[in-house]
Amino acid sequence: MNDMHHTPLRTGLVAATALALAAALAGPAVAAAPARGDHRATRAAMDAVVKDGVPGVTAAVKDKNGTWSATSGVGNLKTKEPRSTADRYRVGSITKTFVSTVLLQLEAEGQLSLDDKVEEWLPGVVRGNGHDGRLITIRQLLNHTSGISNYTDDEDFARMYFLKDGFFEHRYDTLTPAQLVAIAMTHKPDFAPGTSWNYSNTNYVLAGMVIKQVTGNSYGSEITDRIIKPLGLHATLLPGTNPKMPQPSSRAYGKLAETTTGPTYDVTELNPSLASAAGELISNSSDLNRFYTALLRGKLLPPQQLKEMKTTILIDESTNTGYGLGIVGLELSCGVELWGHDGGIHGSSSVALTTPDGSHALSFNFNGDWSGDVVPLIEGEYCDK
Repeated sequence: MNDMHHTPLRTGLVAATALALAAALAGPAVAAAPARGDHRATRAAMDAVVKDGVPGVTAAVKDKNGTWSATSGVGNLKTKEPRSTADRYRVGSITKTFVSTVLLQLEAEGQLSLDDKVEEWLPGVVRGNGHDGRLITIRQLLNHTSGISNYTDDEDFARMYFLKDGFFEHRYDTLTPAQLVAIAMTHKPDFAPGTSWNYSNTNYVLAGMVIKQVTGNSYGSEITDRIIKPLGLHATLLPGTNPKMPQPSSRAYGKLAETTTGPTYDVTELNPSLASAAGELISNSSDLNRFYTALLRGKLLPPQQLKEMKTTILIDESTNTGYGLGIVGLELSCGVELWGHDGGIHGSSSVALTTPDGSHALSFNFNGDWSGDVVPLIEGEYCDK
């Protein structure tokens, strides 16, 4: 899950976020050096991130030369065991691209329209404090223009799940999608539907509920049947309420505090129902590369739906960064255009990006959620400065 408010209080669910990533990438345009294809700059950036305090990094690239993967740092602070290139990790908000893909497939099949009102599929669910599902479309959920309050911004929720005492007491709690939406409904909307943009995890919890209502199956089983199995994503799964990480995987670390100093805690185990369809997925770097490559190449969606997915709301002019339907489009300082998403959840910060034609994909993960600049790694791979 991503959280627009990049404050230490919410580092448990923070990665770069579409907006923060855009801001970080803003800067003077520089000429791209010819790509060497040896990933030296990528590897150097990975080592630098570890030097800056991230326990470990695992990354994979898929390009015209084949596949390349590497690690830096450790997967276990106690044993000093290194990270593995096959590590599975919690991908947080990268889940959103999978959820959006399923809804776009359902639209292509004529089972729903993205312009259907939320109320039509989830009667009475989006109500309270000015929220009104009769005025919000499924499309507005997917591109974050609904104005629906973000449940992870709720102070009680943050105390219970992002700070030390609350996390260790509540890490195994099961939360239903309806409970998460109800938290959001205790707050006022951020804005009237369609009048602005604001990242809200509640949008995707609702999107998951719509999938269940339309198909009769959970969003997890639809993602599995429509994406994971057809693409052979053997490291990818929706864990549901299972708090354990499948092997191979590293330990995940967080600060669970309002500051990024202080003790580091092992936060590997948690019940991912707190993230639901906004951030439940587990995957690895090579699976994420395979997914985004297939998606951008039109293997998962017909041309019309892929075009809708890539129709963006501009969220940062300096980097030409836009948010589409569960996918981010951005431009690097060297002019390279990329599509993908990032994601943060307790102890895990991930990025998955690919070029528009799917020919050059990069995915990576940090197993710490309080530090680590993703931009040098991205620019190192694509701009090779």
